[in-house]
Amino acid sequence: MVIPAKDEARRIAATVRSARAIPHVDLVLVVDDGSEDNTQHVAREAGAVVVRHSHNRGKAAAMETGAAVVAMRDAPDRPPRLLLFIDGDLGDTAVNTAPLVPPVLERSADFSIALLPPQPGAGGRGIVVGAARRAIAAMTGWTPTQPLSGMRCLTREAFEAATPLARGWGVETGMTIDLLRQGFVAVEVPCDLRHRPSGTDLKGQLHRAAQYRDVQLAVNARRVRRAAGAVRSTVNPGPRPPRTHR
Repeated sequence: MVIPAKDEARRIAATVRSARAIPHVDLVLVVDDGSEDNTQHVAREAGAVVVRHSHNRGKAAAMETGAAVVAMRDAPDRPPRLLLFIDGDLGDTAVNTAPLVPPVLERSADFSIALLPPQPGAGGRGIVVGAARRAIAAMTGWTPTQPLSGMRCLTREAFEAATPLARGWGVETGMTIDLLRQGFVAVEVPCDLRHRPSGTDLKGQLHRAAQYRDVQLAVNARRVRRAAGAVRSTVNPGPRPPRTHR
């Protein structure tokens, strides 16, 4: 399990302790992404393995760091661990991400996405979610319910196929598009989770504006990539014959 976290000293201990109770989870790794509080120390005292970025590099970089550290800890004679990503502010509800694991462990899906219940205090109007949902549907044919959900379980193969990850708040949208277009199978799983929602104040509005910007950047990058691929297919319709060496 990988928990990207920044300035989560108040919630990270409860999140780590709860996450350690998830069946099949034998490693809880917190990536402290340049926190200015005691996140790393609190997480370590709660039983997590902790790695730290010296400065804030963003969620995508924290996810990539976490996946790399998990790979280093995989036993060479065993299959790679699944990667379960959760947010650091889930607190005692982190254990409720457990239903994400079985579909991937049993290989009925390559990655699973948590469906959260309505969050008390959430102030968004669904603009960013709607934009991400429409973009994913247009580019893949699959319409997710909660495209921005950050609680996900993936096979190692799926994670590597999604890298490099989209930056900022576009990471989930970019990952979903990239994996579905490569033929990986997704499933959404209801999970009874509670996290700190963004409200209707200025801070919440700025957060949603940044989300919208990053989602659009991720989507546009993939549209450009798809268009470039179509051009290459037109110019080079088939593989070249192998060269003959004399």
